[in-house]
Amino acid sequence: MTTTPIPRQSRVLKTRRVRDFFAALAERSRPARVAVARAVGPVLATVTGSGWLVLVVAALSIVLSLVFGWQEFSYLGAVLLAALLIGTLFLFGRSSYGVFIELNPRRVVVGDRAMGRMLVTNTGTRALTPTRMELPVGRGLAEFQLPSMKPKEEHEELFAVPTNRRAVIVAGPAESVRGDQLGLLRRAVRWTDPVDLFVHPLTVRLVPSAAGLVKDLEGQVSKKITSSDIAFHALRPYVPGDDRRYVHWRTSARVGQLMVRQFEETRRSQLTMILATRSDLYASDEEFELAISITASIAAQVILDDTQMNVVSDSGTWRTQSVTSMMDASCRIEPVGRVFPSVRDFARERTKRLPAPSVVMTIGGSNMSTAEYRSVESLFGQDTNQVAFHVSLGAEPKISSVAGLSLVTVGALRDLSQLVRRIAE
Repeated sequence: MTTTPIPRQSRVLKTRRVRDFFAALAERSRPARVAVARAVGPVLATVTGSGWLVLVVAALSIVLSLVFGWQEFSYLGAVLLAALLIGTLFLFGRSSYGVFIELNPRRVVVGDRAMGRMLVTNTGTRALTPTRMELPVGRGLAEFQLPSMKPKEEHEELFAVPTNRRAVIVAGPAESVRGDQLGLLRRAVRWTDPVDLFVHPLTVRLVPSAAGLVKDLEGQVSKKITSSDIAFHALRPYVPGDDRRYVHWRTSARVGQLMVRQFEETRRSQLTMILATRSDLYASDEEFELAISITASIAAQVILDDTQMNVVSDSGTWRTQSVTSMMDASCRIEPVGRVFPSVRDFARERTKRLPAPSVVMTIGGSNMSTAEYRSVESLFGQDTNQVAFHVSLGAEPKISSVAGLSLVTVGALRDLSQLVRRIAE
């Protein structure tokens, strides 16, 4: 007896029907699955890693006891399950806390002292039993043991915030924790939102007008010729449409035809700072921090001089509306990998939507070559003044010129003010 093979098309059709069936079943059961997850999720979240381990060992012990009749595993499983059951008793109870987190001050410089205060108030109408409050501070975790508190009673805890490196340190959220002493079960209730502490980089004060390297009052003169501006360039014959206000009557009377003035276009000083943050361009973390400090020092003085500016790095454009916003933005900068194929690609991508600059400053580490600085220089016109800051920790400060590019070597932050003054002069 021979069997007729099922055509391939028929098999594909049956497979598709089965797939569609299970897809429809999953879609129809989705509301039920979401409801179960919402109900069971908070319960499962109370079990810690140690709790899951104890639960697995208890289940395995009971299985071994039933299969092989080993009484020792029966006792072990019973003890472990009893520990979990007793631990659930510590999860029950309601709290009514009002928690206030304060950091004073909210902005500090690297190395400055920063203190925090947590004020806990019993906002309920009944006394609360002692509990533990946890407060994440940066990468650490502060734990406070709260005593029993009567209604409206307050309890204050002080804590120090480490400020040994530039960063945005997040304090919070504060959570009250209930759980057993073995750490098998844990229920945390959140009481506050996170609070940010900005640890600004070290900076030095620069002399006014030196930071921007542009000392003009009315704008920087460019080589573009226009028919109306401030900087006089030359005279030319009148053509229909010229503004008669710019006719030079004395010269017109002498040569026998109308002559009008031409001007060199001026524009307001516009500074663009390009900070390369690729980690392989720096020899160490300390050198990277020095580059951040140099950028922040110059940018702060430029903002105080009321010069238009933009600061860009691999991660994007900084906020420079004020010195405070710029310093806050500098706290978030971290070394990155190779986001762009080259330094030139990075500079071109980050500056292509910015106004045309009159001054460009490029800041890079000791591993950034002169060719890479010059590749950034080629992105801008000849009217643009360009300065490159070569950050090399511990190097002797010096200023050199490479094909029209001013290359400034900075080995320490204390040398920056003198170097910038020399460039400006």
